[in-house]
Amino acid sequence: MNPAAGGRVPPPRWPLIDALKALACLLIVAHHFSRYGPLPVAAWPLAPTLFEVLAREGRLAVQVFLVLGGFLTAASLAPEGELRAGHPGLRLVQRYVRLASPYLAALVACVLVEALVRPALPGDDVPGQPSLVQMVAHALLLQDLLNQPALSTGVWYVAVDFQLYGLALLLFWVAALWRRQGRLDVKVARALTVLMVAGLTSTSLVVFNRHSVLDETGLYFFGSYGLGMLAFWAGRLRARRGRIAALLVLALLGGVALWIDWRSRVAIALIASLFLVLAQPRGWLAVQVWSPLQRMGAWSYALFLIHFPVLLLVSASAQINLEQVAPWQALGALVAAFVLSVGAARTLHERVEARATSWRMPAVWGAGLLLSGLAVGL
Repeated sequence: MNPAAGGRVPPPRWPLIDALKALACLLIVAHHFSRYGPLPVAAWPLAPTLFEVLAREGRLAVQVFLVLGGFLTAASLAPEGELRAGHPGLRLVQRYVRLASPYLAALVACVLVEALVRPALPGDDVPGQPSLVQMVAHALLLQDLLNQPALSTGVWYVAVDFQLYGLALLLFWVAALWRRQGRLDVKVARALTVLMVAGLTSTSLVVFNRHSVLDETGLYFFGSYGLGMLAFWAGRLRARRGRIAALLVLALLGGVALWIDWRSRVAIALIASLFLVLAQPRGWLAVQVWSPLQRMGAWSYALFLIHFPVLLLVSASAQINLEQVAPWQALGALVAAFVLSVGAARTLHERVEARATSWRMPAVWGAGLLLSGLAVGL
């Protein structure tokens, strides 16, 4: 789901990373497909246990996204533990452009589809008519901090991802600034970067992540994100003993956090980060995977953004055209919604996400969001 980490130097394309992104995204889509609209209710009798597990636990796949996001951010911004050349403010703008362009385009689709299906799908599954403040807050990735209702499911993740990237960039910039001022040499600056990330990661796991009131902020999720960054640096250590020591420290950090307060989300993030440490020196990340799965990984962010309006559209069509939706019909409609979502994701990725290179694209789609909201209001 995570787009390229932003900045001028993108991380390498690792097939296994794409595969992990694809699998995690499929779980998130299945989670939403088991929760929203009348179709999962109708299809539930066919596989009640599966639907229940997906509806309850499928959201935990987000932790894999968070770990991979931190991993790719470290690979892009500070592969050696030191911020690469480039103004931090510019990198933050580049990150916003990469995140917001497909996100805003998908929100335009959401607003239009939701207005279309609202009469056919009464209830809480379809967001209400958007307000101007709500749309502006979404465009600025501030919707949760300003307590604005979500225009689509899962959009909280985009805002949190941007916060996490900004926090990581801030830590990298502080170490780089002190080095430029002559206070630190290169090795000390790099060590300081890793220590600051480890410190904030530990604080998040032990303190912030245990208070749900903070789950609208990046501080709540930095534990998983930071584990991904630390996993990248640990896996790149040349000395085998150094890698083993770093692996044990990472395991100890996560183990202490789980001992203090067991959380399944932290356990999954820890397992994912330890796997990434082991995978790097063994060359697993470069192993070729099934090509459709790798392509799905490239489209995962777009799929995450666009599948909800597609699900609503298919659900409304089923409600309108069928007097009563039988379980097998509902399952077939869910499969059709998934296939259409993949097609829409490919289009969104190729037409918008892959072309997001300047601030003009999010500006255009942001204006489109405002105009679409005002249009459906009229």
